Amino acid sequence: MSLPPLALRPSRIARRFALTPIALCLAQVALAQTPPTDAAPQLQEVRINASTEKDMGFAPVEAQTASKAPMRRLETPQSVSVVTREQMESRQVTNVQQALQTVAGVSPVNFGRRGFDDLNIRGFRSTESILVDGLVQSPGMWAKLQPYGYERFEVLKGSASVLYGQVQPGGIVNAVSKRPKKEALSEVGVEVGSFGQRTLQADINRPLSESGKTALRINAQVSNADDPTQFVYRKDRWFAPSLSVDLGAQTDLVLFATYSQSQWMRQQGISPYGTVLPNRNGTLSRTLFTGDPSFGGYDVESKTVGYALEHKLSDTMTFRQNVRYESEKGTGNFVSNLALQANQRLQNRQATRQYLDYDLLATDTSLLSHFDALGVKHQLVTGLDVRSGHSYQAQRRCTIGALDLFNPVYGVAATCPVNLTSDAPEKLNVMGLYAQDQIKFGQGWTALVGLRRDWSTNDIDDRVAAKQTSQKDSATTLSAGLVYEFKPGWSAYGSYGESFLPVSGLTFGGTPFVPETGKQWEAGVKYEAPGGQLTGALAVFDLVRNNVTTADLVNTGFSVATGQQRARGLEAELGADLKNGWKLTSAYTYTQTKVTRDNNAAIVGLPLNLTPRHTLTAWATYKLPQAPRVTLGMGGRYVSEQIGSYPFTLPSYFVADLSVSYVGENYRITAGVKNLFDKAYYDGAINANVVSPSLPRNFSVGLTYFF
Repeated sequence: MSLPPLALRPSRIARRFALTPIALCLAQVALAQTPPTDAAPQLQEVRINASTEKDMGFAPVEAQTASKAPMRRLETPQSVSVVTREQMESRQVTNVQQALQTVAGVSPVNFGRRGFDDLNIRGFRSTESILVDGLVQSPGMWAKLQPYGYERFEVLKGSASVLYGQVQPGGIVNAVSKRPKKEALSEVGVEVGSFGQRTLQADINRPLSESGKTALRINAQVSNADDPTQFVYRKDRWFAPSLSVDLGAQTDLVLFATYSQSQWMRQQGISPYGTVLPNRNGTLSRTLFTGDPSFGGYDVESKTVGYALEHKLSDTMTFRQNVRYESEKGTGNFVSNLALQANQRLQNRQATRQYLDYDLLATDTSLLSHFDALGVKHQLVTGLDVRSGHSYQAQRRCTIGALDLFNPVYGVAATCPVNLTSDAPEKLNVMGLYAQDQIKFGQGWTALVGLRRDWSTNDIDDRVAAKQTSQKDSATTLSAGLVYEFKPGWSAYGSYGESFLPVSGLTFGGTPFVPETGKQWEAGVKYEAPGGQLTGALAVFDLVRNNVTTADLVNTGFSVATGQQRARGLEAELGADLKNGWKLTSAYTYTQTKVTRDNNAAIVGLPLNLTPRHTLTAWATYKLPQAPRVTLGMGGRYVSEQIGSYPFTLPSYFVADLSVSYVGENYRITAGVKNLFDKAYYDGAINANVVSPSLPRNFSVGLTYFF
């Protein structure tokens, strides 16, 4: 460790973009069943990894996040999307936001490449609802997930508190880690790209016993990258060993650990005046750095260790326990924009030094049972999850001189107070009891019902205010859904779900804020072709978020939890793995958000920030019939205009990407270009003083060797 740290009608192009890949895919289904009359010479398929079927392809038919057990998506009464390892590799994904770009309902939010995994699901912030292997992470984590270490990402949309407790209402992302396998595999890869990108990575798995149940897997990655913005950089070091232990035929045990260290300079964004709004002095450079390199950046170190245990008690009952201890320490410095001065040239700024130190022990213990009762089949999950940890975040707010946006001068010293501006250690204890039953009855009927009870205590020692508080919350949440498979491969469903999320802070009277709650209604139709070559889903939803904090009109500087926000929308997804070499994933999202209750009357009825009305995405790959070792990839995304931060909007944009790969006997070469047409756009805004410029056109080339 070294440095200090955190902090309504679609356009014509949108309609064309949405219809083209979907129509193309449907047209290919018939062709895929008929071999070409003049068949090209067939080369033997090259197997380049040992990923399981559910981690491959573009049309996965199974997920486990909705029930904490493998479950067909066709039988799940809620929207759940899966991004597989193959999809990530075909798009040369380097972060979580890129991985989720093809998922309906998800808006990867850009807050200025500030270094975190920021995203919205169904209109609501979901950054703190990214789980790893089904366990909630500590709120306020600074470390980013490395997609290279995960087999797939599963996205469960809408209220998910019954199984996962205190999560945000829009949905959750569950990152499923790479784990030891019975087969030996080894790969080492290197990738270079625009803006000084250099990455070296390795994935090595070795069985240590004749049966293969004892096996060791090691994943590692080292990456360095600069940025089109001057002074901005990122360095990551990540290492993740895991060991499966043979304890007999009835028991599976995996021990795992991760270590990561990241250093980066935060790209905070630039003023909206001179970008999306006029500036009397001209247009701002998109590569302008509004911080100061002399103030420093972030340095964060994180560690995890834990185990996943499954023991088969009988043919119908399995005991499961997941345990993870995580800790993170870091320091960070950044300079943020305040209001622009009246001359629209001098940018007022504030410098902040942050300090983070936390640890968290998370456990999830459950029983999975299969049985018949009253003539119906049950898959029942009952469990207890517990989290206990300490969190320390402190900061100093410093003064720093204004920056001339059109003639910046760096090396300006910041003046920081001797005493901390905020200094408040916290102790968190959370416990939840849950039960969820999947019930199959009649001809094609499946019900999913769940119930949970949560208790939480958050003790805060505010050393600056010399005040100690203890916030205790509890809640009961439920969910219910019904699916009817009305013909083979086709199902219709409806569901209701609730969420619960405690909010730190006190009212003017000294009472804790009541927890936020969410309620969602959802209905839809799903399709799965025989053999799983084609999957589709269509869903409509109505989601309400209650008890949102809003300004206290009587007591200035305080808040009350009386606000309400609403999101309604439609989502459509299509995935295809066709026999004629085509693979496709595509999605369309229509989201209508609104502030329905707030003490600031000026924003009531307005859309929520960073929630585009229309989003269209598609990505397809094609294995050339005359050169089956070569695969082409192509796709893009359209995002309609969106509120950046009141009162300005971010214009709509369309971005295209391309890739090509060649698989040899024991190697793979990849090349790709993102933002093919070098579109200059803004895809985020952290507040009313900042917009986030996107990356310009960028290239990457990679070589992976298998042995």
